[in-house]
Amino acid sequence: MNGVTGLVLAGGQGRRMGGVDKGLQLLHGKPMVAAVIARLAPQVDEILINANQNLAAYERFGHRVVPDAIGGFAGPLAGLHAGLGTATHELVLTAPCDSPFLPLDLFSRLRKELKQNDLSVAKTGDQPHPVFALVRKAVRKNLEEFLAGGGRKIDAWYSTLKIVEVPFDDEADAFRNINTREELDQA
Repeated sequence: MNGVTGLVLAGGQGRRMGGVDKGLQLLHGKPMVAAVIARLAPQVDEILINANQNLAAYERFGHRVVPDAIGGFAGPLAGLHAGLGTATHELVLTAPCDSPFLPLDLFSRLRKELKQNDLSVAKTGDQPHPVFALVRKAVRKNLEEFLAGGGRKIDAWYSTLKIVEVPFDDEADAFRNINTREELDQA
C-alpha cells in the first residue's frame, strides 16, 4: 500500500476532561478513538495505538497497543517515541485520539510535501497542528536524545529537524479536537 504506519496518540491523562481517558469517551455512541481509527485505517498499512491506561479496552479495537517507554505521562512526544520504536514502516502518520474528524487525505497531502524533510506537519492558517504529522522513523534517535535531556515540547523538538508545514486551510474543521465535556456534547 503506502508503506506507512498510523499511530493514534491516546496516552494522555485527559485532565481537561476531568481525568477520563478521552479516546474511550463516546461520540455518537462509539468511542472517539474508533472514529479516528476509521478515518486513519484506509490511509495506512498498519495502526498502532499509544496508550498508557485502559490497555485492554484499546486492545479490543484489534490493533497493537504500545505504552510509553518513558514514564510519567511525558506527553505526545513520548507516544511518538514508542510508536517509532514499534512501527514496521519507515514512515509514521500520527493523529490524536480526540480528533475524530481528521482529514481522509491527511497521508497523501503530507507525503506529497515530505520530500527530503524529516517530517511534514499539517497547519491551518498560521496554526500548525504538531500531532498531525508524517514522521520518518529515522528521527527516533534524535527524539530519544531530546526526551533524555528533559525535552517535552513538540515545537522545541521540531526546531531541531527539517520540517515542512502543509496547509490544510480547506479542511480546517478536520483538526478540531475534543478536550472538554462541553466540546464532546457539542460534537
